Amino acid sequence: MLAFYEGMDVLDIARYLAGLLLVLGLIGAAGLATRKFGVPGLAKPNATRRLHIVETLMLSPRQRLAIIRRDGVEHLVLITAGGASVIEAGFAAPDAIAKDKTENAS
Repeated sequence: MLAFYEGMDVLDIARYLAGLLLVLGLIGAAGLATRKFGVPGLAKPNATRRLHIVETLMLSPRQRLAIIRRDGVEHLVLITAGGASVIEAGFAAPDAIAKDKTENAS
């Protein structure tokens, strides 16, 4: 083990560490670019997604309520360890309601 370090000086070790940091930085940048722009066939960019989790609320350690929006319509879902149940389906999103009110007022 010690023989490995005998032929290396501080400059060689610094080069290896700089190369490692460069590779890790490139991997991180590729991950961020994939998240932002999406990869065809694997992931869509956030702007074109139709399904969003609007809000979640923990009721207990094993129960959670979630409001899920799809195409401007929201659904209230109860998620438990045993599965999921739709509590209320098809209600309009609050921003859609406010938009309708402003259009009707004018």
